Amino acid sequence: MNRRKELKEEYRQMKFKMGVFKLTNLANGKIFIGGSLDLVAAWHSLKFQLELGTYPNHTLQQDWKSYGSENFTYEIAEEIEQEEESNLDWVKEVKALKELVEELVQPYEEKGYNQRNKRC
Repeated sequence: MNRRKELKEEYRQMKFKMGVFKLTNLANGKIFIGGSLDLVAAWHSLKFQLELGTYPNHTLQQDWKSYGSENFTYEIAEEIEQEEESNLDWVKEVKALKELVEELVQPYEEKGYNQRNKRC
């Protein structure tokens, strides 16, 4: 039982690559910008859903099916360095960084797969 607690604590202390990723369609140049607390897991999840045909972004899903996975590249656009003993809200940090990258790249309409956030 003690070993289980130790393993949980070890996992909690692990640091994952977090930040913003870019998925690029090499056939038409469209870009998808996403953010995650674990960029490696995000890529595996995204690719799995696209391969399965269940990704909720229908335009991206359709292009994945039409062009094939070999016409897409995944790269880390921005990575957040985790600081020891930081009290930052990493979810908010990733969200803010993603919004900043989206603002710079403008991956909307004919340039990409992201949807513009409607702000009041």
